[in-house]
Amino acid sequence: MTFNVGTVRKDFPILSKYNRGKPLVYLDNAASSQKPSCVIDSLAKYYQEQNSNVHRGVYALAEEAEIEYQQARKTIADWINVSAEEIIFVRGATEALNLVAHSFSKSNLVDGDAIILTEMEHHANIVPWQMIANEKNLKIKVVPVLEDGSLDLEKLSVLMAEPDSKILSVCHISNSLGTINPIEQIIEEAHTRNIIVVVDGAQSVPHTKLDLKKMDCDFFAFSGHKVFGPMGIGVLYGKKELLQNLPPYQGGGDMIDQVSFQGTTFAPSPQRFEAGTPNVAGAIGLASAIKYLARHDMKELAQHEDSLLQFSQAELQKINGLKIHGNAKEKVAVISFSIDGVHPHDLATLLDSEGIAIRTGHHCCQPLMKSLGVSSTARASFAFYNTIEEAECLVEAVRKSATILQ
Repeated sequence: MTFNVGTVRKDFPILSKYNRGKPLVYLDNAASSQKPSCVIDSLAKYYQEQNSNVHRGVYALAEEAEIEYQQARKTIADWINVSAEEIIFVRGATEALNLVAHSFSKSNLVDGDAIILTEMEHHANIVPWQMIANEKNLKIKVVPVLEDGSLDLEKLSVLMAEPDSKILSVCHISNSLGTINPIEQIIEEAHTRNIIVVVDGAQSVPHTKLDLKKMDCDFFAFSGHKVFGPMGIGVLYGKKELLQNLPPYQGGGDMIDQVSFQGTTFAPSPQRFEAGTPNVAGAIGLASAIKYLARHDMKELAQHEDSLLQFSQAELQKINGLKIHGNAKEKVAVISFSIDGVHPHDLATLLDSEGIAIRTGHHCCQPLMKSLGVSSTARASFAFYNTIEEAECLVEAVRKSATILQ
């Protein structure tokens, strides 16, 4: 399929909505993306025609639901080039990162071991590691961000060379800056030091076609709602040999093999990590979103998004007092910015009156904000269904608002 933004927009019902009496310009995609009709329809179909619990029933409806659920796992695994048995369904990237932090650390780290994080991490890739570090007396080392919004790779190399460094947990793409980290280079170096690498891929899956076998990360987490799928579903990928030796994260439901009051044995992975009734509809909806992306050339989508980024950055920088945070050479269509004398929340309120939805605040990246010397920023984040006309609306509305507020 040849990419045509006008055609694509027809697949997303919400994009025809009006906001404050103006056509909706949705530029908060880094927080949560919109859903195509096929995803919405897949959720409705499941509840209307297939609704049943999985792993339990032998009746026809349960068998049909089981087939759909397991097919969803395979669809997602194939998309990122891994085995279905290496895919664990979770509520989102946050739960995936918590699972790794607690399960892996519980069985593999000892007093004095160190975890490497970076200043650009989302709180979901900081707090779980802090919790387990406090519990097991581990150390946390932090890689700084350079002035252009890229990682200090020299400092990262120094930290990885230290013998107590055991885990590196790093975002592939910054949710606040849009910076694309050289993840394959980082992983290759980490593995020469026998360091396990956990990748927060919440921002990369929506923007690029990934091959996790080629990337060679040990764990990879992403959320459905950022990749045009439903909320409440996410994925943790883990290498088979690592998952086999991880203790379960939660207990109950079909994650067991045998239960008695003398003790319990557990099912193999991935079932061992999917306690309780799973989000069957969410998994099916996420698979539908992946199938939708597969209909398009991801390189064409990325090129379109980059054209929106280049135009918007160039025009926004012409506004008096406006500063863009994060100008790394490699970045996706995310623009965080501040304007002298203008509070981001006031700016967002005026943009909302023009029908434009952006995000303001610390973007769950308070350590990064401190590094940038700000408490919050305004953030416009694009998806492939956004248009150059919407980018023009953003620039004009920001220019107008800055004149009013400064």
